[in-house]
Amino acid sequence: MEYRDFGRTGVRVSRLALGAMMFGSWGASYDDSAKIARRAFDAGINFVDTADMYSQGESEEFVGRILAEAGNRDEIVLATKFHNQMGEGLNRSGNSRRWIVQEVENSLRRLRTDRIDLYQVHRPDPATDIDETLGALTDLVRAGKILYIGTSTFPAHEIVEAQWTAERRGRERFVGEQPPYSILARGIETDVLPTVRKYGMGVLTWSPLAGGWLTGRYRKGAVPESRRAQVMPERYDMSIEGNRQKLDAADALAQVADEAGLSLVEMALAWNVTHPAVTSAIIGPRTLDHLEGQLTAADLTLGADVLDRIDAIVPPGTTLNDADGGWRPPALADAALRRR
Repeated sequence: MEYRDFGRTGVRVSRLALGAMMFGSWGASYDDSAKIARRAFDAGINFVDTADMYSQGESEEFVGRILAEAGNRDEIVLATKFHNQMGEGLNRSGNSRRWIVQEVENSLRRLRTDRIDLYQVHRPDPATDIDETLGALTDLVRAGKILYIGTSTFPAHEIVEAQWTAERRGRERFVGEQPPYSILARGIETDVLPTVRKYGMGVLTWSPLAGGWLTGRYRKGAVPESRRAQVMPERYDMSIEGNRQKLDAADALAQVADEAGLSLVEMALAWNVTHPAVTSAIIGPRTLDHLEGQLTAADLTLGADVLDRIDAIVPPGTTLNDADGGWRPPALADAALRRR
């Protein structure tokens, strides 16, 4: 397993990170989750990412129990996130000081730890001043409850604003960004990745397999039925042009992988961590078999000929379906915000 510096923090993390989104009621039982985690640790993965919202806290609870039983908390770089609604009621989400100082305690309890290595803002919050968020996170860093802070799915201009705010107001600065990135969703290459490199931030990518599109299951004439198509039709409904383009690309990419002697999963993951701005790619297996099929990518290097063929299928900076970008400004969805 290759290890890389996470930005300029001096912390070394594995090329692949274990994502725990499928731990809990969204996917795997505790016993299956523990088997997946133990195998990942044995393979050299030392970076674990979860979030409070995954299975409404159950993922964090599973991770905390797994680390306690494994006795390897000090060897694991533990990352989690906050922002999304947790339970019922007002003020149980967002990026306000009020919510952050409450939810970090909940995450610490669920994770059975006295500190979170990387605490990430899961999404931007247009209703909250970034200085409000940075101020609360800075206090938590100085209290020793979190060690580093990061963002997830932030546009480039908000990353820049946060860096400037931290400098001018004497706040802790974000040291990492967790963006969506796959061969089918390369939009961050145009601005986010150059921006994080400028500020020396680590990059932990999510959905490197494009939500299943790059697993090899999506081929022309054999599109699998999926519950995801009902839950997220904008990303899977084949009546949408962008999704038809994804199917064409996935089919062509599978041929490239096959001719290179690789599985599509291996090629997609190896491609993801080839970009010089990317530190680690999150793999989110639901089964042990899924994990085994992904771990083989840890030591692969793609040749220039394969990379050129990938670029010819999905050009650099291209996201075939905008819905795969992870976050869109509210004004794009609410016409009233564009016409006041």
